[in-house]
Amino acid sequence: MIILLFLFTLAIALLAQWQVKRMYRRYSLVPATSGRTGAEVAQEILRGAGIRDVEIAEHDEMLGDHYDPRHKRLVLSSANYHGTSLAALGVAAHEAGHALQHQAAYAPLHLRMAAVGVTNFASQIVAFLPLVGIMTGLLSTVTGLTIMAVAWGVIMTFNLVTLPVEFDASRRAKIMLSSLGFISGPAEHAGVSKVLNAAAMTYVAAFVTSLVYLLWYLLPLLTGGNRQRG
Repeated sequence: MIILLFLFTLAIALLAQWQVKRMYRRYSLVPATSGRTGAEVAQEILRGAGIRDVEIAEHDEMLGDHYDPRHKRLVLSSANYHGTSLAALGVAAHEAGHALQHQAAYAPLHLRMAAVGVTNFASQIVAFLPLVGIMTGLLSTVTGLTIMAVAWGVIMTFNLVTLPVEFDASRRAKIMLSSLGFISGPAEHAGVSKVLNAAAMTYVAAFVTSLVYLLWYLLPLLTGGNRQRG
């Protein structure tokens, strides 16, 4: 059963990744009529919000775009930094949306920031505890299930909090792209929405995966079962 569970969650993750890459490739070939680059879009959004202390940096990792709230650094891949496509503008505006959240003290963003450390620790537990339990046999079934359920509960909660953060950043991105005139017309709005919606589904997939594993380890404890878990 644990193998089937792994394959099921892997399929969900791979499907989400395939979809976001498909949408990104498709709309990276569609130039926005504004002709502005992703870096310019991000800069204009930040300037319009009165944010002047966020660095916009370029890096080479494909689809590794992110906003680092601790260092106030907005990182865009080279394709999105220099690109003028709908995909580039959508991604850049989305990351700028996180900077706007940070400025507004958006509660889910700050909660996610606070939970990074404990979530990383929980991720290490779920990766190594099953191996330790198998090799040493030091943990009882109930103890192992409890630790794994708590760890997956932490990860699931983190992924749950991430959902409003990501969806809100995309919402802000669409509003700013339209209001500042970076995109226009139904076709451009639809293209940006498809890219951002596909990206959001990767976070939904992560949440579903963590929820499934939480239930896998939690239900035997709640029902009094004692079957071994891998």
